[in-house]
Amino acid sequence: MDGAVGRADLAIRIEEALIQLAKTDREIRAFLPESDRRDRIQAVSSAALDGPLAGMLVGVKDVIRVTGLDTRAGSALPAEAFAGPQAAVVDRLIAAGALVAGKTVTAEFAVTEPGPTRNPRALSHTPGGSSSGSAAAVAAGMVPLALGTQTVGSIIRPAAFCGVVGFRPTWGSLPLDGVVTNARSLDTVGFFARDVATVALAAHTLCGWEAETPRARQPVLGVPTGHYLDAVDPDARRLFDTQIDRLRDHGYEIRTAPLVDDLTEMRHHLRQFQRFELAQAHQQWFTAYESLYRPATAAAIRDGQNITSAQYLDSGRWRDHFIQAMTRRMTGNAIDLWMTPAAPGAPPRGLSSTGSAVMSAPFSFAGLPALSLPSPDGTLPHGVQFVAARHQDQPLLSSAADLHLSLSMS
Repeated sequence: MDGAVGRADLAIRIEEALIQLAKTDREIRAFLPESDRRDRIQAVSSAALDGPLAGMLVGVKDVIRVTGLDTRAGSALPAEAFAGPQAAVVDRLIAAGALVAGKTVTAEFAVTEPGPTRNPRALSHTPGGSSSGSAAAVAAGMVPLALGTQTVGSIIRPAAFCGVVGFRPTWGSLPLDGVVTNARSLDTVGFFARDVATVALAAHTLCGWEAETPRARQPVLGVPTGHYLDAVDPDARRLFDTQIDRLRDHGYEIRTAPLVDDLTEMRHHLRQFQRFELAQAHQQWFTAYESLYRPATAAAIRDGQNITSAQYLDSGRWRDHFIQAMTRRMTGNAIDLWMTPAAPGAPPRGLSSTGSAVMSAPFSFAGLPALSLPSPDGTLPHGVQFVAARHQDQPLLSSAADLHLSLSMS
């Protein structure tokens, strides 16, 4: 195609997409307001004709710095507090031909205080969090791809609640430079999309993976035994059992195996580890702007300030052993992917809570790659979570399309 024709075609597509975005977002409120969004994007669109993500509009969670756009991290703090170079992951997006559609709403500092975003699939219910705007923007069709971050459950849960695909890579797969952190040893940049192919394209492009030979067989799926699934409500558990049966009917081998020896101990160490790092990250900001923090965020930081370095190091050592134990459980039971509900139930009614991250907690603490696939079952959106061993992201994604198709078939 002629370059001038290509630029004209792209400009038309962007114009149409931005008109639809503005119209849809009046109700959903997934994006931060921006008075000159159209002019900003059209000014750089001519550079987006090449690359694997050429011309793709992408939402970026408002804890990730983008040159020319304020970063507020869902807070009332001044934007100057978070000023700095553009995030490395955004540099990679732009180098791949993508266009930043705007900043998406986040819970305050990616903790629990929610923003104003509504769930496009169930307007009176939460979209989940903390990456609420990114999940909702994709679910509402405003953008085909959005970046989020996950510390514990902030990609997997909102993906499930909004009925989209969500992917959290192995911890450390993408740089955190230019990201306002929650807990740096847990935070992971990930993706939302309407389909598996777009998530896989984004992951391969931004993580810089080499092409991989497709998996020669269906993965063996592991369903956790023990108390882990006790957190799932009865309706969601019935749906999950239906999903297990459906995959088994489509030829998947499904095994049961223990996941965590002591969930209470795991949650204790995860909380202690995350809260200490949160308090450290906010040390200067909290000293200067404590009165501007919302109550739940401030309480979490104060909790972290009361955790000693010795307690933090103890939880870090416990985590190291936990990661090793998770690896042994998968290899010892010949499990390729864990299969679990992505959330303990349907999205709660109202916008005061982003829901529980309990289904993601063990896997996030261990830094494992996780994928939420939407389920066709139930009257409200649900998701099924699949989790691979560390650095087995590509086998997980290569299995995702068939898993998604099998889940969707009766």
